[in-house]
Amino acid sequence: MARIVVALGGNALQRKGNASAADQKAVARETAAKLTAVVSQGHQLVIVHGNGPQVGNILLGQHAIDSESVPAMPLDTCGAMSQGAIGYWLQQALNDEFQRNNLSNQAVAIITQTVVDENDPKFLNPDKPIGPFYESESEAINTSDGQNYIFHEDSGRGWRRVVASPSPVEIVETKAIKVLTDAGVTLIVAGGGGIPVIKQDDGTHQGIEAVIDKDLSAALIAELVGADQFIILTTVSAVMLGFGTSEQKSLEIVSSGDIAGYIAEGQFEAGSMLPKVQAAQRFVKHSGNNAVIGELSEVEAIVAGEAGTTITP
Repeated sequence: MARIVVALGGNALQRKGNASAADQKAVARETAAKLTAVVSQGHQLVIVHGNGPQVGNILLGQHAIDSESVPAMPLDTCGAMSQGAIGYWLQQALNDEFQRNNLSNQAVAIITQTVVDENDPKFLNPDKPIGPFYESESEAINTSDGQNYIFHEDSGRGWRRVVASPSPVEIVETKAIKVLTDAGVTLIVAGGGGIPVIKQDDGTHQGIEAVIDKDLSAALIAELVGADQFIILTTVSAVMLGFGTSEQKSLEIVSSGDIAGYIAEGQFEAGSMLPKVQAAQRFVKHSGNNAVIGELSEVEAIVAGEAGTTITP
């Protein structure tokens, strides 16, 4: 049996234009069925999920009702809301699938806080996209309800709000995660990268307005639980060189050193594939085990070593 940390991209939770709770629960059920096929093979999963569209929509709703009597919640609290909702959908869907497949496993979601450095330079250069896509910058600004948001064009897909994305330093709930993992529980943790908090001088924690890259947090989780493999599931079947050009080429097996060279060449888009390969490289470097980047629909083949891009030490 392998212990596998899986990082789920937005396609595992929400399809474009279908943001209702019922729609997202339906997608969660499809995702749970694919992941249960891996659990049925005897593997243990620890699941980290994204929350970009969900937390963005929560923020829009908060600001729409903002008033003296019903004040809008800050970004860190909205992140906690998204963790609770998505964790609920995935937890219920997985446990239902376990029951259908006569598995004794149980899935549990943990509201997770991730410590960041308040002096991280990312706070000076927000670049993490969250929320819905807009066709133009003017449309994005018009929907921000007067908030001082920053919008960037996102990989040719439209305009999105961007916020600071500091690096994850540690996970507050590490002890609980380790205990439950060792007990064989299927965990859903660090949703959206975790709720960003800073550690104060007295050892207490305080939330801060930011979004942590879920792939980097997933890599940290994978190290903490001693994962045998780290899998990042996204919308493409493999990592590409020359993406979108006539010389586009898929990578099947690539060393951590070669990935570092491709990063230096600027082969990967920031906010898209770059954080995924960086997270995979981090896990490989620190653990000595493989990481794989591939498509959710191929997760069984990925676990079997037959699909995706495998990054080796």
